[in-house]
Amino acid sequence: MKILLKGAKKDMAKFTANEIKEASKKENVRFLRLMFTDILGVIKNVEVPISQLEKVMENKMMFDGSSIEGFVRIEESDMYLRPDLDTWLIFPWETSKESGKIARLICDIYNPDGTPFAGDPRSNLKRILNEMKELGFTDFNLGPEPEFFLFKLDEKNEPTLELNDHGGYFDLAPTDLGENCRRDIVLQLEDLGFEIEASHHEVAPGQHEIDWKYASAIEACDNIQTFKLIVKTVARKYGLHATFMPKPLYGVNGSGMHFNLSLFTKDGNAFYDKNGDMELSDTARQFLAGILNHAKAFTAIVNPTVNSYKRLVPGYEAPVYIAWSGCNRSPLIRVPQSRGMSTRVELRSVDPSANPYLAMAVLLKAGLDGIKNEMQAPKPINRNIYMMSEEDRYNNGIYDLPGTLYDALGYLAKDSTIKDGLGGHIYENFVNAKKIEWSAFREQVTEWEREQYLKMY
Repeated sequence: MKILLKGAKKDMAKFTANEIKEASKKENVRFLRLMFTDILGVIKNVEVPISQLEKVMENKMMFDGSSIEGFVRIEESDMYLRPDLDTWLIFPWETSKESGKIARLICDIYNPDGTPFAGDPRSNLKRILNEMKELGFTDFNLGPEPEFFLFKLDEKNEPTLELNDHGGYFDLAPTDLGENCRRDIVLQLEDLGFEIEASHHEVAPGQHEIDWKYASAIEACDNIQTFKLIVKTVARKYGLHATFMPKPLYGVNGSGMHFNLSLFTKDGNAFYDKNGDMELSDTARQFLAGILNHAKAFTAIVNPTVNSYKRLVPGYEAPVYIAWSGCNRSPLIRVPQSRGMSTRVELRSVDPSANPYLAMAVLLKAGLDGIKNEMQAPKPINRNIYMMSEEDRYNNGIYDLPGTLYDALGYLAKDSTIKDGLGGHIYENFVNAKKIEWSAFREQVTEWEREQYLKMY
């Protein structure tokens, strides 16, 4: 049965235009948000009154692309929003009976000539998924594990650095004062069709994690963006600011967003082979080898901010070294023990500032490169890499991830496979934006520098 009242698709059936029209009337929807994601992963939207629904569904809604980061120049600014009707969703809040409810549709961006816009991250992921299908695979699935911090708002509703709790991993109230907020987030997500698998306090004070069931690549990325919006909206109701900044506080764990990845054919999970070593197929090992081979380059995409690299340091559970294992959490990639349809690889470096559409595009591109070229995965490292000496790591073929955004951009520039996973337009505009970001950061004088050098020199 389709749940149209709040947008959840329990049977994964497609929504029709008529069903959406009926639901909007029944639920008193007054405004429609046409959502999309820019190159930096920021959610954007054009809000229109529900009277424009017919025009929206006829793909006639235009917007000025020149005002969006990394899209187009002012002389070629007209872009079209094409809604994906499967993403119809009515938000679970209503300001008043008169103002009604707000719904959303996630859109792909098209050029005026009817072709997909090369700078649209969602359309770009579809391009790479088509390459995957040409190789005989049917689905690329993602189960994300996003973490976030909750900080108190001040009297002006601006975020502070004051935590709302001092809880730790899996702690309960009263130390976990964010429990009620987190529970409300879960309830609203479930009302919207999310199948929540876990919700708990994370290691650092004020840090939380909510996990939900995997989905195919496009839907999973849509879900991540929806999740971020719901988390931030609900947090504000509790006088809190939710941030997906990778490392907001010094001296505690940062926030990651582990990606659990699996590849499917018409026959089932392509990573599983009951007769293989560790019950992993050759495809799984080749995919894994491709990920490891391109890890330095795609780090710029899955860890896209200056702040991302404050998390990727030893001592805070985040991966630092390029290796894989089936039984410990210190390498870049872990292969969880589940087998059969649940066989997957867990990439542990991704953080929640990443644009999920770009991250999935480059990870799939890297894995497919490993499969096409029959790359051989190195032996798994079943020791705690953090305890190994530099010489020991070198002898075992374990290398470091890039240590800064600048370094990561350098590796990206040399990797044609990952650049192709982005496409020329996105690559050029992403790199330009990140070079500006790095330059601005490099010019800053920090409090740490003043404490270290002001008196000494």
